[in-house]
Amino acid sequence: MRNAAAPIDRAALRSAVQARGRKEGAYNGGLCDIVGTGGDSHNTFNISTTASILASSLLMIAKHGNRASTSKSGSADLLLSTPRPPSLNAISPSNLPSLYRHTNYAFLFAPTFHPGMRFVAPIRKELGWRTIFNLLGPLSNPVDDKRPVLEARVIGVARRDLGPAFARAFVLSGVRKAMVVCGDEELDELSCAGPTHCWRIVERANPAYTSTGDADHDSDTSDDDAEPPTLAHVEYFTLSPSDFGFPPHPLASVGPGKEPKENAAIFTRILAGEMDFNDPIMHFVLINTAALFVVSGICEGDSSCMGEGDDGQVITERGPGGGRWKEGVRRAKWAISSGAAGREWERFVEGTKGL
Repeated sequence: MRNAAAPIDRAALRSAVQARGRKEGAYNGGLCDIVGTGGDSHNTFNISTTASILASSLLMIAKHGNRASTSKSGSADLLLSTPRPPSLNAISPSNLPSLYRHTNYAFLFAPTFHPGMRFVAPIRKELGWRTIFNLLGPLSNPVDDKRPVLEARVIGVARRDLGPAFARAFVLSGVRKAMVVCGDEELDELSCAGPTHCWRIVERANPAYTSTGDADHDSDTSDDDAEPPTLAHVEYFTLSPSDFGFPPHPLASVGPGKEPKENAAIFTRILAGEMDFNDPIMHFVLINTAALFVVSGICEGDSSCMGEGDDGQVITERGPGGGRWKEGVRRAKWAISSGAAGREWERFVEGTKGL
């Protein structure tokens, strides 16, 4: 799928991202994604899409998405239903670097970046149930390649048994910073209702690695055969709403079955800071945004300098998997209350109009 994607000028893309991305903590300013496989039959609010916009206040985002095939509201459906929608069809492989010169956010519309999928899309829509393409989408972000431009990602799967397989697929692809999640209800998001199963990919020092100096150049062992200095490990744990500082909420309380227009209205209220931070939908969004912040590494600093309204006081408490999940929530709340996420959304919309 990635090899068949429309070609992107990788050098230009890297240059644009490096010029705009801001390093903080263990985050190196690279691109990030948060996406689910879909097909979980829960039809919840567009959590990962909203989380991606909130996260763009601090991270560089390459959100890979499409219209709905197995749900009522896909990520593209949501964005195109907003009062002033972006021009998603205008974003192309050739102008992607240009867009990143103006905004931290880009939406990689699957039909544009995976043109071969136009033959599959109408069949998927007609079938109406999940297929192998639900699984391929999150694994096939078009900016990824053998030298990954994506620094971090959170991927939701709709079946628990897929978690280890997805994590292993990422490790084999060279990914070193990611987390695969599945809510206990077979939900392709971090759940607001109860436990979420997590498979986090982390980079650890390789105990078998030995540095080779000039004296070793005559060795029979080639560089290709040498042990790498670090290895990717998959660490399994579970997360609950309490790890983020929230009570559990049943999935029925987060708007199942909403149409794109209804979800877009909720999305707009969140960005405008008009939704109560204690609303179950808000908790759902904050949990998933926080997870991407944690996986990116941005929560690892000793202090923060997000901007106006940030006192710089990092929450250092660590939860399951060693993550600062409550610090992620603090940052997600700031993205809303400061207006930073809303401003980034406007920059993205304006940027697409000028392509």
